Amino acid sequence: MPKVLFVCLGNICRSAMAQGILEAKAKEYGVNLLVDSAGTSDYHIGEAPDKRMQAKALEYDIDISNQQARQFIYNDFQEFDYIFAMDSSNYNNILNLTKTEADKQKVTLFLNLAYPNENRNVPDPYYGGEAGFEEVYQLLDNACEVFIKQINNGK
Repeated sequence: MPKVLFVCLGNICRSAMAQGILEAKAKEYGVNLLVDSAGTSDYHIGEAPDKRMQAKALEYDIDISNQQARQFIYNDFQEFDYIFAMDSSNYNNILNLTKTEADKQKVTLFLNLAYPNENRNVPDPYYGGEAGFEEVYQLLDNACEVFIKQINNGK
């Protein structure tokens, strides 16, 4: 079973939403995946996702309220097959923790699935308004759709 980890800064907005979307798509497509999320910082360890992100997820019938933020740790390289960074800053923070080439090969910018080699960032909606949360949802939903189809075709 493929194991997927999404990583952003605090693990309360982008990576939490990506986890929820991919879990929903895995169920919809009948794909067996283990999905988790983490943050590179320790700002929100143990907290539920941002209330605004929870509300946005519920608009799409996705409940992320039971998630708890955690910090990315080195052991995640052993536990997960795919490590998706939400932006270049977190991507670089993750790469700084790698010890082997195999670790590095697991890490990619998530939006490169939908926009190959463009190295686009998922914007952090934390300090923005409602439109930012919708934009993040749409970007993540699109990339999750690409990923689930790739995994599903690889069965």
